[in-house]
Amino acid sequence: MIRACPHCHTKNRIPARYLAAVGKCGQCKQPLPPQSTPIDVDVAAFDDIVNNARVPVLVDFWAEWCGPCKMTAPEFAKAAQSLAGQAVLLKVNTETQQQLAARFGIRSIPNFKLFVDGELKFDQPGALSAPQIQQLVARFT
Repeated sequence: MIRACPHCHTKNRIPARYLAAVGKCGQCKQPLPPQSTPIDVDVAAFDDIVNNARVPVLVDFWAEWCGPCKMTAPEFAKAAQSLAGQAVLLKVNTETQQQLAARFGIRSIPNFKLFVDGELKFDQPGALSAPQIQQLVARFT
């Protein structure tokens, strides 16, 4: 994954296993904070992050046309900020990533799936608030 340094804006390649860790910019050597926003992923990024992250990974399966998905998106973003360093939050657009939606049998959206060490530990269809997301992740950290 490529992340821009908040200080010098240099692009840094961050391996999936370090997304929740504090790093150091390769250019200016300033700290790179843990990932604090949801990451839109394709199949390759999904597999890399879910299988290699050292923290729980919560995935929001959603679609652009879905009203409840649009209502949940800001809550998911709030949760990503508060869970920085404790979990990685991913977004999978079921319209563009149909292979992932099919792999996990997504029949209704939004649909949340939590992975720990590459294994599915929790599955919840329906909208969740930021506090509910935080409580869910806390059960697995």
